[in-house]
Amino acid sequence: MNFLAHLYLSGDNPPIKVGNFIGDFVKGKNIEEQLGSEIAKGVLLHREIDWFTDHHPIVKQSKDRLRAKYKHYSGVITDIYFDHFLARNWDRFSEQILPDFAEDSYSLIQQHDSILPSEVKYMMTHMIRGNWLVNYSKIEGIHRALSGMAHRAKFDSKMEEASEELQKNYTDFEGDFFSFFPELKKFATDWLTEKIN
Repeated sequence: MNFLAHLYLSGDNPPIKVGNFIGDFVKGKNIEEQLGSEIAKGVLLHREIDWFTDHHPIVKQSKDRLRAKYKHYSGVITDIYFDHFLARNWDRFSEQILPDFAEDSYSLIQQHDSILPSEVKYMMTHMIRGNWLVNYSKIEGIHRALSGMAHRAKFDSKMEEASEELQKNYTDFEGDFFSFFPELKKFATDWLTEKIN
């Protein structure tokens, strides 16, 4: 899953949100020493969410639609697509409106500047300026996100073309998201209940 989903699946626990948000940028096993126990739990949740997502048959179905053209980038693209469907249907999942959730999230992450990996600090400038979390709800926002990733990719990923793929197969990807996401939400909620309470 991508940034919006990781934030959403953290519940109302601020340190967990921070850890879950920066999870892709934190390496190694001594994360408690690096970040403290609560933020470290957020990093662990991030890893668990990624594992659950990567091994789920519905997600594999989505990736398989993309694999021929996008190869190993199909997983990254699927993550972005699913953030699009979460943003577009946000009112089904949260009572807080998406612009407020995004603003609160940006503020929370910035409050933890001292522990943010350098890549996150750099990215946050662009994320806030482009209001990524809100703009994921639009095809243009997804196109910008994927084009930015294509620009940073080491190989020719063709990700800048992937928003067209989304539009062509919109109903299929949307169906996958709505079948998968409730299972992921339950998985994350159960994990939090076990580890936090």
